[in-house]
Amino acid sequence: MTTPEPLLEVRDLRHEIAGRCVMAAPAFSAARGQHTLLLGPSGSGKTTLINVITGLITPTAGDVRISGTSMTALPAAQRDQLRRRTIGVVFQTLRLIGALSVRQNLALAQTLALGRSDPAIIDRLIAQVGLTHRADARPRELSQGEGQRAAIARALCAEPALVVADEPTSALDDANAVAMADLLLATAEATGATLLIATHDNRLRARFARTLTLSVPQVSA
Repeated sequence: MTTPEPLLEVRDLRHEIAGRCVMAAPAFSAARGQHTLLLGPSGSGKTTLINVITGLITPTAGDVRISGTSMTALPAAQRDQLRRRTIGVVFQTLRLIGALSVRQNLALAQTLALGRSDPAIIDRLIAQVGLTHRADARPRELSQGEGQRAAIARALCAEPALVVADEPTSALDDANAVAMADLLLATAEATGATLLIATHDNRLRARFARTLTLSVPQVSA
């Protein structure tokens, strides 16, 4: 029986800035539907690893493959296309477009990924993150927690194969953190998506059986 190709493969990544190693990740892979919590102290390179996996940074060494396609080997425009088609991203800085409402932010993300928008899916997700009453608000009108929930909804609206999130619950109270973790897991189960979540939030650990821990890179003498 043929083993299915991993959705995500990370091969011995290393990234340096000005000659200093800021991230070193061991080889790992994730199959479709296999979720991973990315752990590690500040300075271990979790955000850098996420930026490499999503094609926003070219690593100094190593390779990232999404469904067998090397993200790191693609030119920038093709990386953008691969990310839009297959990856939903929740950034630490939320990157919602300030001139657009919450609903319009989701519609734009859907259109870029799928070539169309689906108002029913958008409204369902906005309701699931508890923002129906804020659907027409601009990002500057949202609290930090509301903005974080809007960013999670945006990452899910195109039903991506891989959802990558950097501290998605850091600004949320206990009830909303639990609700957003449950939404991420339920949406992944319904769509067959794979989750990779970087966090310091101990509230998430009980919900993920698989973890990957980064260490702070050693400084060469």
